[in-house]
Amino acid sequence: MKLVYLALIAFLITSCGSDKKQFEFAGGSFKMALDNTPSTFIARDVNDVYSFELLSQVMEGLVSFNAEDLSLQPQIAEKWTISGDGSVLTFTIRDGIYFHDNPVFASMEDRKLTVEDVLFTFEKACKPNSDGNPSTAYLFLLADQVKGAVDYYKGNAKSISGIKIKNKQLEITLINPDQTYINKLANLSASIVSKKVVEADKETDVVGTGPFYFTKPADNESYTLLKNQDYYMVDQKGNALPYLDSVVFYVQTRKLEQLEMFETGKTVLISGLPTSRITEMLEGRISDFNAQPPLKELYNNPLLTTQYYFFNMNDPRFKDVRVRQAFNYAIDRKRLADNVLRNQYYEYGIYGITPPINSVFKGYDFSEIKKYGYDLNVELARKLLAEAGYPGGKGFGSVDLRLDITDLNTAVAEELADQIYQTLGINVNIDGSNFEQRNEDGNMGKGDMFRTAWVADYSSPETFLGNFYGKLVPKEKDLPSSGNQSRYVNPLFDKYFEQARSSDQKRRLELFTKAEIELMKDPPIIPLWYANDFTLSYSKVRNLKNNPMEFLDLRRVYIKEWTKEEYLKSIQ
Repeated sequence: MKLVYLALIAFLITSCGSDKKQFEFAGGSFKMALDNTPSTFIARDVNDVYSFELLSQVMEGLVSFNAEDLSLQPQIAEKWTISGDGSVLTFTIRDGIYFHDNPVFASMEDRKLTVEDVLFTFEKACKPNSDGNPSTAYLFLLADQVKGAVDYYKGNAKSISGIKIKNKQLEITLINPDQTYINKLANLSASIVSKKVVEADKETDVVGTGPFYFTKPADNESYTLLKNQDYYMVDQKGNALPYLDSVVFYVQTRKLEQLEMFETGKTVLISGLPTSRITEMLEGRISDFNAQPPLKELYNNPLLTTQYYFFNMNDPRFKDVRVRQAFNYAIDRKRLADNVLRNQYYEYGIYGITPPINSVFKGYDFSEIKKYGYDLNVELARKLLAEAGYPGGKGFGSVDLRLDITDLNTAVAEELADQIYQTLGINVNIDGSNFEQRNEDGNMGKGDMFRTAWVADYSSPETFLGNFYGKLVPKEKDLPSSGNQSRYVNPLFDKYFEQARSSDQKRRLELFTKAEIELMKDPPIIPLWYANDFTLSYSKVRNLKNNPMEFLDLRRVYIKEWTKEEYLKSIQ
């Protein structure tokens, strides 16, 4: 066995809750707005960024990402080993972790997390949900990856042969070697749950081991998380984590309303500015940023996020690759970026599904992928549509574009509907709803085209390409397809994708590149742009770390106004 031991980072040591010191500036509340209501509060089913942002403060997995550099760090597992070929992972479960309090537990000892809870978590994720559909965790972490997972899911085995426990250790055996599989276990859908809570049918109480615990909301307009007084981690000086007393998430779909909440101090952070107010905020209020100390701070980093539309591949019109290529060539992405996005983007969508961030995806051949990407070509778009039997759009009919309503999504849709009509002569009907309905319609294929975005679960092209893996598509059209909403099936893409997952890092990137090229030659999507949203926060919010995954670690965040003397000393 090749030891891949990561001893707990120096400033993350454990201690009993009652013995921990309190940080000098502990207290206060971190408040921000979510663009939409979380679609689920069951961690293993999370497949959207809004559920992720909230539940990542409540639930924890075996490992987690460091918010500064996205490196892996121990969490519920205090250490791990990976076999030399990458096929067997062994985790040692930490002592002294307690689930959040719940009436199910008879005592403090009853709340203690055990290795049996960890095993149960994977078994629960590997069973059909109450609606008969697979969980997100099964689709992306277990099926076709862990030995025995498929047999257990189908009811052909009493246990998952590739997952075993012994004393305080959990061992996972993969079907094919995969040195990067451990990164997937930092995904929120791999969060550990309490066997007692789930078997008591109390899982909707949202009981985890994280730094904040969930409180039942009075409505769907805000969610309050409170400090977990029994959290097991402390900082480098022995102070209890987290520092904050609470975290509040408001649900507000309109960016202008979010901005007003931020400017009046109701929230302390806003991610993504209203396009109509960017110039005013960034140029008209220079003093807010240049004062010493500044009132506000601006973050502007490339994100591992791709904004795109996908086609319903069950629509007979879109089975013809020439039609999908024509739609791609009909889009003037530069005009979209300049007229609508107002510089809130990293790059136009002229590559593939994976954001072209070389500093993160080192060694990935974006230059080759770009050769198969799409940019405006009116003549070719019309030629392809005519070859498909729809000259000038005649006989094609209209297209129903499903989207979740926000100011930006609507503005983008109106711009693209105009471009498609002007170039192809095809009417695009914009059909808006809330996020939950749009996501459900996407799962069920109720629409012709859909607006969506994908935020990376880990720093690999696999997290983007996995959304088009053909084996995630159910055979019956009336069943939901949450893992591959476009219902895209391409045997050559699947071949490269599968080979990549079982190869070493260099070969893996080569094969993922081939898979992405195949995806773009036969596109089920229209890549629009790669995100680079502006984020504003008040400077009094200390220790806030930003990263390309927008992973928010609030354990060491605290609220404290700067004095001029303190600020000048900090920048020397």
